[in-house]
Amino acid sequence: MKKSELFFAALLVPLDFVMLLLAAVSAYFLRFTPFFVKLREIRFDLPFSQYMILIAIISLVWLLIFAIAGLYDIKKRRFVDDLYLILMAVSTGMAVIFAYLFFTQELFGSRFIAVTVWILSIVYVVAARQLMKFFQRWLYKFNIGVHRVVIVGVDPISRHLIKDFDNPFSGYKVVARIKRFDETVEGTLERISQRKGIDEIIQIDPKLPKGQVWSLIDFADERKIDFKYAPDLFETQATNIDVEAVYGIPIVYLKRTPLDGWGRILKRIADFVIAVILLILLSPLFLIVAIMIKIDSKGPVFVQLKRIKKEGDFKIYKFRSMVKGAHRMKKKLLKHSERRGPLFKMKDDPRVTGIGKVLRKTRIDELPQLWNVVKNDMSLVGPRPHEPTEVEKYTRHQKKVLGIKQGMTGMAQISGASDLSFNEEVRLDTYYIENWSLLLDLQIFLKTIWIVIAMRGAV
Repeated sequence: MKKSELFFAALLVPLDFVMLLLAAVSAYFLRFTPFFVKLREIRFDLPFSQYMILIAIISLVWLLIFAIAGLYDIKKRRFVDDLYLILMAVSTGMAVIFAYLFFTQELFGSRFIAVTVWILSIVYVVAARQLMKFFQRWLYKFNIGVHRVVIVGVDPISRHLIKDFDNPFSGYKVVARIKRFDETVEGTLERISQRKGIDEIIQIDPKLPKGQVWSLIDFADERKIDFKYAPDLFETQATNIDVEAVYGIPIVYLKRTPLDGWGRILKRIADFVIAVILLILLSPLFLIVAIMIKIDSKGPVFVQLKRIKKEGDFKIYKFRSMVKGAHRMKKKLLKHSERRGPLFKMKDDPRVTGIGKVLRKTRIDELPQLWNVVKNDMSLVGPRPHEPTEVEKYTRHQKKVLGIKQGMTGMAQISGASDLSFNEEVRLDTYYIENWSLLLDLQIFLKTIWIVIAMRGAV
């Protein structure tokens, strides 16, 4: 661990504390602005000095919650990971305060301040942490905090990793790349270690002989160098393992997906709550779209399309984006499909109506599927819904995507599904099935919103 990383990690604690105090001060004075005073008369009497003492105590408790949530773990995290952890930690802290306010009314009677502190705490803490990360990346330009790494491997994956590291803001610098580890290479790495320094050795090639791997590990241990490696196929699968005792004998088995058991329950609860909320919020948009579809062409506002799931088939709901009788025209257009595999994809499909092009580009045509989510036919996030004629052509390994509920969006959709081959889409959906988590769902959901707003990669 670099000294600069330790410094910035330690700085997070006072930084979060200051941001929490700032959020509380902002909420307090915002409540006393003429605009909000006119909206609702101030009915609580809590001097600012007492308020700040109370907030300081609460902020210290929140820092403890932040620590329990893992916000002070010394490791690199993506923005969405930080956002998720901060949202959960702040919400947990606020839940305790709201409960206390509800039952006792002893702190202060302003729910406006409580809610505003909740929102501003998330905004301020996230913003401050991102600014600190930006400054940390800026220091990489001056070689401060940069990890000097040795890549072991000459395959496409290692080349891809080196390309990613060739970025002044990546925080990594490749000082050597080796194919094997023998006495000659060891001497070369020894000289590099003494002259320039090596922080990490990353083994990408899983086929490296075990003897060489152990020699690499020994080399790294002796020189206090971190050793990392990319797992082979079995080790990747083994991330979803469980152990149970059968008559005293430990049996290890590979779980098909983390969605077995409590994972499925949590996902269903999240799907139902979010889908209901979105249906209520988007109801005015549904009305506007319905009127536009009726004006644009003859036919119903909604269409029901047959799709296949694990238990059989079901009907998905969509805004009609094609002319009436479009399904009967598909056979004549199959030869014009621009996509390999069983899925049909045509860029300038003549069946699409004028308003349909807009609905498809923005993916608004898929919003009625929220009702499918409420009915438990679909999930917000999951593999693409599959047509019966397509499923008939799937190979055995491709049918794995039928193992869980289909989703309104998924790994393939946020990865440019219109440009992917069907096998690549199956690979992404398989990864999702085997590595599911609520955090992964949140990441996919947020990225989908960004793609829709930017109108790129829509399918």
